[in-house]
Amino acid sequence: MIQEKRKTRVALIFGGRSGEHEISIRSAESVKQALDVSKYEVVEYFIEKSGKWRPQPILPEPGGNPGIDVAFPLLHGTFGEDGTVQGLLELAAIPYVGAGVLASALAMDKALTKKVCQNSGLPVVEHVVLLRDCLEAANYVPPFPFPVFVKPANLGSSVGITKVKSQAELGAALSLAARYDRKILVERGIRGREFECAVLDGHPPQASMPCEIIPSQEFYTYEDKYILDQARIELPAKLDEVQTEQIRRLAVAAFEATACEGMARVDFLMEAETGDLFINEINTIPGFTSISMFPKMWAYSGLPYSRLLDRLIELAFERDAARRQTQYSK
Repeated sequence: MIQEKRKTRVALIFGGRSGEHEISIRSAESVKQALDVSKYEVVEYFIEKSGKWRPQPILPEPGGNPGIDVAFPLLHGTFGEDGTVQGLLELAAIPYVGAGVLASALAMDKALTKKVCQNSGLPVVEHVVLLRDCLEAANYVPPFPFPVFVKPANLGSSVGITKVKSQAELGAALSLAARYDRKILVERGIRGREFECAVLDGHPPQASMPCEIIPSQEFYTYEDKYILDQARIELPAKLDEVQTEQIRRLAVAAFEATACEGMARVDFLMEAETGDLFINEINTIPGFTSISMFPKMWAYSGLPYSRLLDRLIELAFERDAARRQTQYSK
């Protein structure tokens, strides 16, 4: 009698305490639908906005979670994409999809990401970092001409971001960003085009064909991404061969500079006047919703959604096997 091979038990971790809670739920539903049911058994771990886990939390001890073979965190933003859940999974000795603790924490912090990229010789937009505790929002004058962008340093999906056109608008924008983080980023406004490029780990990492985001609003806001459904996507992006390869090269360089593993989506700005490219940010758990560009870019580049998930899970097991070669005590 031929014994049927046991399915791999995949723990989808979603929801969470961040402002991207609802997007995380949508990402998890899309991944659940796309996973090959002949290979995988899905185990759901939902985290309420309060932080309560349902049906139960993952235990931070090796061997304490026998129902999980591999974890797939789909927690966008703080308390999930920032290294916190990755640390839990490291303690539990569970293989997991995506970047490790260091890269997750680094990429979540837009200010530190820019510093690391800049120190690696990669182009980033001029910016300053402010601390909420030291900020007098009503009196602050940025060192760049308007417009400027004001952002919480540690958040995603454009939550808390404001395009500021005058000094009169600045105080409210700073106060909004300060609601979401104690570290605030003020950037020189770039007039131009927005691009995204997906990266998968490997030897070496590989970049997809990039896409262009054409917002229906002044920039790619949360509403534009997930509510209005009016932004246009050009896939592939209308770029010449040199520009396309430059974006792909910079995406891989940013992935490596920030010690990413597994996957990432690297976002770019291209200045209209100069044609210069700037790395805007790096997302270590990009969206996996039905409209998210990470899986769409890979599908266009020859890796369909279901096979992409296979590869991400394969990478999780490969990294876990490599780490098991490391001795942690005498």
